[in-house]
Amino acid sequence: MSLSGSLSNAMSGLNAASRAAEVVSSNVANSLTEGYGRRELEIGSRSVGGNGAGVQVYGVLRNVDNRIIAERRLSDASLGYSSAAASFYSRLEQTLGLPDDPNSVAGLLAKFESALIEAASRPDSEPRLQEVLVAAQGLTNKLNAASDQIQSLRMEADQDIGLQVAKLNDSLIKISELNQNIQTQLSAGHDANALMDQRQQIIDGISEIVPLRQVARAGGRIALFTTGGAILLDGKAAEVGFTPVGVIVPQMTIGSGALSGLTVNGRAVSTGPDGPLAGGSLAGMFAVRDELAPVARDLVDRFADPAVDGTLAASDPGLFTDAGLALIPANELGLAARLSVNSLIDPAAGGALWRIRDGLAAAMPGNVGDSTLILALADALTIAKIPVSGGFIGAARSAIGLAGDMMSLANAGLRSAESNTSFALAQLDTFKLIELQNGVDTDYEMQRLLMIEQAYAANARVISAIDEMINTVLGL
Repeated sequence: MSLSGSLSNAMSGLNAASRAAEVVSSNVANSLTEGYGRRELEIGSRSVGGNGAGVQVYGVLRNVDNRIIAERRLSDASLGYSSAAASFYSRLEQTLGLPDDPNSVAGLLAKFESALIEAASRPDSEPRLQEVLVAAQGLTNKLNAASDQIQSLRMEADQDIGLQVAKLNDSLIKISELNQNIQTQLSAGHDANALMDQRQQIIDGISEIVPLRQVARAGGRIALFTTGGAILLDGKAAEVGFTPVGVIVPQMTIGSGALSGLTVNGRAVSTGPDGPLAGGSLAGMFAVRDELAPVARDLVDRFADPAVDGTLAASDPGLFTDAGLALIPANELGLAARLSVNSLIDPAAGGALWRIRDGLAAAMPGNVGDSTLILALADALTIAKIPVSGGFIGAARSAIGLAGDMMSLANAGLRSAESNTSFALAQLDTFKLIELQNGVDTDYEMQRLLMIEQAYAANARVISAIDEMINTVLGL
């Protein structure tokens, strides 16, 4: 081998060592950077005319475990969905109250029943009849407040959906642009790993919103699909459509068209658990907005029965009314917000307390010692009836029993959501740990740096020796 060939070999070695040191320094500097893929220098022997010609740098490889990243993203989406449900059920439970709370729905029903029993023992006592009215109003106020709280949660969910859809669309456009930039850089023979890191960070940022699957495409590009089969990005970014509303009332539903659903590239898609975008925080917000709510029809039906109050006609409102009117079953939606005590027994609204004792439609006061109707009202609370709405199983319950079941459902929903959240969080932490273990190990990088330093010094020594040899020749 000629001296010029030896010098060329040594120079290529210096170049490879300097590039390797650059890669190691990048790894160490980004050891705590989210989304950073560890770099490795790809090198190989170079030959010219069948003879060795030093070392050749092919490029810088970005080492990531795409399988672990995919599983971590799915866990992130699952955590987003269960967290949304847990937040809703937690606030609903606070609104409805716990079974041992005297101000819970069940506690107020028990207070109302107790007031009726006390009034039955002294039907001539106006203070005791007043207590019945106050207890009934406290119960309706509680259910009104529960409905208001639910509508508040629905409005918050609707606004969150709008923000998440905007973030999703913006991120998809950025990923599409990065796809093009990465392909351009790779086509020109440049290092596009930093752009790939940036792309992964953006994808990670939306993985909580919808569960994603990433598929490699030619030229370093990627495509994104949801686990439900929706194409979010494949060459061109999809556009997810949603229109938030300002105020939500109970009667507003997605089925009636009053609330917006989702569209993908202009086509409507299901927002339910089987929809193409289901499984992430976006679907969790739709569940909060469209699916979760208690009912109050049982309470109205019990006291509107003419068998309880013989003075009522079949079409008359009972003790509890739908905004002062009899309930029309087709208009049940949102009843909890409209539930009110019949004004006929409220002196402040022009009514009279004696109608609690003598009948809502009674023309004049009756026997002040007659507690028959008051006892019938108390019995109406305790009689077991099968609820006709609300999604409960077909078992007969008392009013307090039904309220307890409603509160139990909220509690069970919270416990289930919290359990799912804990599982998803543990799974997410596990995948993050595995991802970090496959990432940058600073101890290993320092060992690599020592080896690179030795290789650099050896190549430099070869160049120094060649320089001395050439000087010796020139000095002859």
